[in-house]
Amino acid sequence: MQSKATTVADYLKSLPTDRRAIVEAIRSAMKKHLPKELEEGMNYGMIGWYVPHRIYPNGYHCNPKQPLPYAGLASQKNYVSLYLMWTYENSDAEKWLRAEWTKGGRKLDMGKCCIRVKSLDEVPLDVVAEAVKRMPYETFVSWYQSCLDPRTGKAKSMREKAAAKATAKPAVKKAVKKAPATTKSAAAEPAKAKKAAAKKAK
Repeated sequence: MQSKATTVADYLKSLPTDRRAIVEAIRSAMKKHLPKELEEGMNYGMIGWYVPHRIYPNGYHCNPKQPLPYAGLASQKNYVSLYLMWTYENSDAEKWLRAEWTKGGRKLDMGKCCIRVKSLDEVPLDVVAEAVKRMPYETFVSWYQSCLDPRTGKAKSMREKAAAKATAKPAVKKAVKKAPATTKSAAAEPAKAKKAAAKKAK
């Protein structure tokens, strides 16, 4: 659900009281450690934190007119979504987040970079704050650039996966040669020859 609000303040005012409480708590936890280079504003119809064009002129590869998104926070129809962009295609950051979030048996409903929550009790705010602290501006931009193909500017991981799938050779099983089955008659031949030789010797 994309909001038509043009400012974060207007967006928060538009939310029901229970949803606003969740969004404001998560927003507050994140802002404790957000890199100073980032800006906050309405982005893609939600609260967004992004690298402005004055710092990263290339913008977001999906739409260069948009600044590079770092994180997003939105009230959807059935839940609140927290988007942490650096957990997409980033196994180390994702593994850490999943491990820390689920400590003590807490459940985590997470897609590729989207965490979905229905109540504030589901959110370990200290983990949210630490996740942001662990991803400074320089590290984020470096990670983002490593995901792009310098020749096309598109997401490299997707292109490489498709290419790998297209050129993958099917596994070939080595044929195992089986020894010919020994019949009873064939097994008996040496014994017969031995008996015949013994008779001649007599």
